[in-house]
Amino acid sequence: MAETQLAAVFVEMADTLVDDFDVIEFLHVLTERCVELLGVSAAGLLLTDERDTLQVVAASSERTRLLELFQLQTDQGPCVDCFRTGQPVSVTDLPTADRWPRFTAAAAEVGFAAVHALPMRLRTEVIGALNLFDVRPGALDEGRLRIGQALADVAAIGLLQQRAILRRDILTEQLQTALDSRVLIEQAKGVLAERLQVDVGQAFAILRDGARSRNRRLAELSQAVLDGTEQLFPGPVANRPG
Repeated sequence: MAETQLAAVFVEMADTLVDDFDVIEFLHVLTERCVELLGVSAAGLLLTDERDTLQVVAASSERTRLLELFQLQTDQGPCVDCFRTGQPVSVTDLPTADRWPRFTAAAAEVGFAAVHALPMRLRTEVIGALNLFDVRPGALDEGRLRIGQALADVAAIGLLQQRAILRRDILTEQLQTALDSRVLIEQAKGVLAERLQVDVGQAFAILRDGARSRNRRLAELSQAVLDGTEQLFPGPVANRPG
């Protein structure tokens, strides 16, 4: 196996920080590179969703995708076991294996004779499993298994990094929204205090009462007050629509 080809693939797998990162394309490329580099017949990938449920996300062929779906539907197979234990699972001769009878039959039906499942993990966090299928029985040598696991690990790191970036972006957006809302509310308090000749504390109480009675967010009502599309009044008429 050419070292330059291997290095190029690892660089490709590590490049998840681009602005237009496409996670589905990334995972499909991973399955294709596994077939090219490891000399297997096909590869499939299962990942957990936000409910920690395994889902088929990529496969190098349609028959592989259907077999992966069958694993999930029957809740049995090497990828399922690999994900649950966080350990590699290898079956070198499926027709003679006594594990997962329904999966073994389905795999034989589409022509696969061996399967190797590798966990996608970062330290103790397992986020999925990579399945390598072969039409020929036999084991993957230690070198190819190491490369396969390294590809799965690099992909897992990239995906977890993307998840962290998305979470950070969401938190940043929420914080910015909160700050923007606070500015609107402060401005509306000042306008109401001047308009109604009350102090700022009373103005805020009027603003809150108005938001509650209208079932509106404080920031939304504050913007309406600033725009002049809503009027608020002190005392018993504070909740009167403008």
